Amino acid sequence: MSILVDKNTKVLVQGLTGKTGTFHTEQALAYHGTKMVGGTHPKKGGEKWTGSVNGRTVELPIFASVAEGKEKTGATASVIYVPPAGAAAAIVEAIEAEIPLIVCITEGIPVMDMVKVKAKLEKSKSRLIGPNCPGVLTPDECKIGIMPGNIFRKGSVGVVSRSGTLTYEAVFQTTNEGLGQTTAVGIGGDPVKGTEFIDILEMFLADEETKSIIMIGEIGGSAEEDAAQFIRDEAKKGHRKPMAAFIAGRTAPKGRTMGHAGAVISGGKGGAEDKINALEAAGIRVSPSPAQLGKTLVEVIKG
Repeated sequence: MSILVDKNTKVLVQGLTGKTGTFHTEQALAYHGTKMVGGTHPKKGGEKWTGSVNGRTVELPIFASVAEGKEKTGATASVIYVPPAGAAAAIVEAIEAEIPLIVCITEGIPVMDMVKVKAKLEKSKSRLIGPNCPGVLTPDECKIGIMPGNIFRKGSVGVVSRSGTLTYEAVFQTTNEGLGQTTAVGIGGDPVKGTEFIDILEMFLADEETKSIIMIGEIGGSAEEDAAQFIRDEAKKGHRKPMAAFIAGRTAPKGRTMGHAGAVISGGKGGAEDKINALEAAGIRVSPSPAQLGKTLVEVIKG
């Protein structure tokens, strides 16, 4: 089992013909045959995209719209490599085409654009991961986004993170500890996003093959505190799995924006210590540094 994506996921690429879309599509195709089924471009429908995968030439069809691409290929997911000015419109197009899973990698989308997207998303049949995220990867089955596939190993740990770089760190360490991963999900660090910690944690708790969970948060907002309360509530129902966590930005001064756009501390809320205290109160072991995430999780598993 896994969450969100597996070997049957069919992926459309919005922004395939650009440099970034081309590079990461080639990487995805090279990763255990991820099913990339085509791309979209309003002015290039009917053309072919040509890429290179392991020394061989690969072609994918380009469709004029996401709706056409879904109809022709049976796509169940889309990944967006569109520049910030057009990324919100690309998300909306995928929502209107009723794509079940939309992954937006784009960084720098205006917050007001995402507020409008969020309102449309809540009335839709789609789930959005991101924006400003590294994507989703289920080892040996499907890679959507920019995560380095070579550090993954199929295993038992679910990883969810606001930080792209620290997602890789958690994956690398759980691989080195011999645990491996079921799925890794980078939810992104922007203040307005499609999917929050609670959504992913709920999926991991329900997934039989996910035996333990790593959660990586950042300063700013209340998503980590909300997740901690969710874990406490689920534990009372008997739904608990070993968990380790890390909060990035412990040294950030109050009132400052650090790193991601969502990392703002104000009014005595959103600070690292507040988040750490909430997580520990929920029975989640917080690692003292990102370099010890793997070992911290092993200690929790061993009891």
